[in-house]
Amino acid sequence: MNVKKGESMPPNEQELRDQLVRLIDTRLLDPLEILLEGDATVEGVRTAVRARATTWARGMLEADDQAAIGLVVRLVATLFPGDGPFDPPVDWWRTPMGQVVAWRVGHPTAERVSYPVAGAMLGITRQGVHDLVARGRLPRHPEGGVVASAIRDRLRSEGRTRHA
Repeated sequence: MNVKKGESMPPNEQELRDQLVRLIDTRLLDPLEILLEGDATVEGVRTAVRARATTWARGMLEADDQAAIGLVVRLVATLFPGDGPFDPPVDWWRTPMGQVVAWRVGHPTAERVSYPVAGAMLGITRQGVHDLVARGRLPRHPEGGVVASAIRDRLRSEGRTRHA
């Protein structure tokens, strides 16, 4: 693979699986367990989630684009529901799931992103993004920031098509 120093690669399957399990536990199952007052049914769901998380991680990393993007969209919509557009904190893009979303989809709801978000998605600094824009290697959005789809295209062109 042709990855530059300081730029990240899609995470390995285990890192992604572990993050998915943690997110589902904290965002879905822990609140459900509280509502059901510790009902044993939730433990069965936790077991099922752990088993399925491996399949989800593998699908996000290895499936064809259509299947992987569909899975990414389902997971993001389920784990990060809201009335507004999906807008995670900058650091989220450096997580295993954030890196896979950037690589597979780009930003799922934004046409443009700020330089710090672009840097996190690319695994480089804000200054690195500025340099890429200045050299014409990454398109600046007319309203500021960076064209979000160009980030995914750049990640793809760097050979990040399979996990390490």
